[in-house]
Amino acid sequence: MKKYSIGIDLGGTKILTALVNKETGEVIHSVKKKTKKDKGPKNIIKKMIDSIEDLLKESKIPIEEISSIGIGAAGQVDRENGILLAAVNLDCYDLNIRQKINEYYNLPVYVGNDVEIAAIGELKFGAAKGYKDVVCIFVGTGVGSAIIKDGKIIKGATGTAGEIGHIIVDLNGRPCACGAHGCLEAYASRSAIEKRIEGALKKGRHSIILDYMESGKSITSHMIHDSIEKGDELVIQCVNEAAEYLSGGIASVINFINPELIVLGGGLIEAVDYFYQLVIKKSKAKSLPVPATKIEFKKAALGDYSGVVGAAFLEGQHE
Repeated sequence: MKKYSIGIDLGGTKILTALVNKETGEVIHSVKKKTKKDKGPKNIIKKMIDSIEDLLKESKIPIEEISSIGIGAAGQVDRENGILLAAVNLDCYDLNIRQKINEYYNLPVYVGNDVEIAAIGELKFGAAKGYKDVVCIFVGTGVGSAIIKDGKIIKGATGTAGEIGHIIVDLNGRPCACGAHGCLEAYASRSAIEKRIEGALKKGRHSIILDYMESGKSITSHMIHDSIEKGDELVIQCVNEAAEYLSGGIASVINFINPELIVLGGGLIEAVDYFYQLVIKKSKAKSLPVPATKIEFKKAALGDYSGVVGAAFLEGQHE
């Protein structure tokens, strides 16, 4: 059996590509590139191929030693055919990733949801190792989740189970990138916090975050962290609001699915411990008493590598 696989985490803001040792889950080498979705699906495919080429060149591992390429995409996927059906944060629809990558590499290519692959990584080598009933929730550009039951990913009838970011929290609420209104993602993601902060700044509110912002650049999770550390009133207010909504969604999941563990990850969770701790506290308080007594919370242990490690093991998920 070949020792290595390539895992790709295709997110709304970055593409992380890694060479993974399948025996140990160790990331041997990785390459990160910006997604730049404004250049379209063709550019995203090109970026993935460029990332693989850079990875092979820099790691000095020949393609003959690679068993498969696994890709986790931020959106809804057709796993059987390797198609990215809909990814609103990537502006991609019906993109046949498997076919495009196969045109360059004569290797098996597997496609999954980005949070699904992160959950596989955490289940095999991270925070969820040893648990059977888990929900992994990742908060970044959007809000995504994956459900693990009896140690296996629940995919659902159409393979799109786990879309916690599109639970409706306000029937007449804010517009979401998916086209609906009032989705959790429109209130609890880093993008949602960014929009709230920017809206307040346009109305004349003051914030320390202005000191970190460059013209035309997005507000990052690290900027949010630094502003909170300095006690910025506006940023704290917007983060508190996001925590209220996310904890409500998580409490609903706890009540409905009754998992033993919630794994929280993603850029916002990783960078902003204030948000992470607040979400845990509020989620427990909003859950029903019985499931709340059993629920555990853990931060994703593999960090940025959750997705690429899980993607490297998609081959086993399709056997």
